[in-house]
Amino acid sequence: MTKITLRKTRETRVRSGHPWLYASEIERVEGDQAAGIADIYSSKGTFLGRALYNPKSQISLRMLTMHDEPIDADFFARRIKTAWDYRKLFCDENSCRAIYGEADFLPGLVVDKFGDVLVMQVLSMGMEMWKGTLVDILAEVIRPAGIYERNDVPVRRLEGLEETTGLLYGTVPDRVEMRENGILYSVDVKQGQKTGFFLDQKENRAAIAPICKGARVIDMFCHNGSFALNAAQYGAREVTGVDISEDALVVARDNARANNLNVSFEAHNCFDLLRTLTERGEKYDVVILDPPAFTKTRQMTERALRGYKEINLRGMKLVPDGGYLVSCSCSQHVDDAAFINMLNEAARDSKHKLRMIEFRTQAKDHPILPASPETKYLKCAIMQVFE
Repeated sequence: MTKITLRKTRETRVRSGHPWLYASEIERVEGDQAAGIADIYSSKGTFLGRALYNPKSQISLRMLTMHDEPIDADFFARRIKTAWDYRKLFCDENSCRAIYGEADFLPGLVVDKFGDVLVMQVLSMGMEMWKGTLVDILAEVIRPAGIYERNDVPVRRLEGLEETTGLLYGTVPDRVEMRENGILYSVDVKQGQKTGFFLDQKENRAAIAPICKGARVIDMFCHNGSFALNAAQYGAREVTGVDISEDALVVARDNARANNLNVSFEAHNCFDLLRTLTERGEKYDVVILDPPAFTKTRQMTERALRGYKEINLRGMKLVPDGGYLVSCSCSQHVDDAAFINMLNEAARDSKHKLRMIEFRTQAKDHPILPASPETKYLKCAIMQVFE
């Protein structure tokens, strides 16, 4: 067993419940120097717990437990069962994130469930070493028809891992049917973005129901059209979805037809179209902005906020007096306070006033650890806009 001693005072964050320790926080490594399971000790020699160890990663230690307990197949089976029991209590079992990494005390493991298919991402070296065991446990606990690997994410290279995709268990079709909020979706689990569908906005999509009836709605950065389809289902009289990816819009149009929903999807650069629409004086009763993350690093936060301000300022100008703006950000490094401050600046510069109806975050299948800010990333502001 690898024994790792931390530098003085570095145990404070571990004891508070944060799951990560960085290479710079390690004083010395004794025993096996290879990646695997390590015992963690404070500088005073106090046992702190067991972690996944990867000497190749800046996040060298990912805490598994603060107890002196064996890390084996039974350990992972208990963790996966606990995570699945939580979903059965709070979530729709047919469309949910079944495992959310650190927030389910399984660092580096993400599993999404679409219908009877699981899509799995392994984002840490330690979890990669247990992948076969994890697949067996997931098959036994959740009993899917198939499990597909979507490890085609650049973050794996930071762990010294290759990007891979492929079938891990059972059978998985190219498109998987799934219902969310009563809408039928065809999910491209093999080629779609991330694991094929963004489940984290599920509850936020349902929350727009009161503002959609009879409304003219535009959904910018719509991807596969999920906000737009929800708006149409909730009684909007006209819905337009816009995304730069024609491939994403092919899926969006298929989803609209499958649900007999009248939504128009157009391929544009959303920044350019927002500018064009405001210059034309167009108005929409509801404007939805759900862009991809504008930054993956803390160093680029200010630049990201400028991008968010640009699209929100334009979005506010598209809304008539008393209309609604739904503004989202999935940039983890843009915190709630910075996001709200950006909205206020955009309102000031566009000569509008805002009334917050709801300030929401990710769905319950993406639980948040208060001790780990990294587990909270999604912001969704539903606002009324006044001139």
